[in-house]
Amino acid sequence: MRNAPNLSISPEKVFFIVSKARQSEGSAAELDSNSGAADDDAVHGLEDLSKRTDRSELAGFIRDLNVDEQTDLVALMWLGRGDGDLDGWKDLRAEASRAHNNRTAAYLTGTPMLADYLEEALSQFGKSFEDFEQPL
Repeated sequence: MRNAPNLSISPEKVFFIVSKARQSEGSAAELDSNSGAADDDAVHGLEDLSKRTDRSELAGFIRDLNVDEQTDLVALMWLGRGDGDLDGWKDLRAEASRAHNNRTAAYLTGTPMLADYLEEALSQFGKSFEDFEQPL
């Protein structure tokens, strides 16, 4: 594999975000599958609370990243979404830097398939989620 560009954000942090994003999606889907329960309003209330709590935790983590890490995270999401390729990483990152603002966490947590995009992007850097999973 050719030399991949250096990242300002560690793959471990990106995979933590992937994990949290999947947890948020998973808890909402799990609660949604229970929507046939006798008290639908209570189930939907729990779903909303769980989704908000997970998303809030994820947004807080992203907000705590430095500007370079946030910029890389946005560029990685775009890369995984197919908005560019590894050869154009410098341009993709420069565009993410120009677009950076104080709403980065909201932008990313509001992106459908965020976890998939980030995981795809890191695979292009030769990184795999399985390499970072902690044994139970």
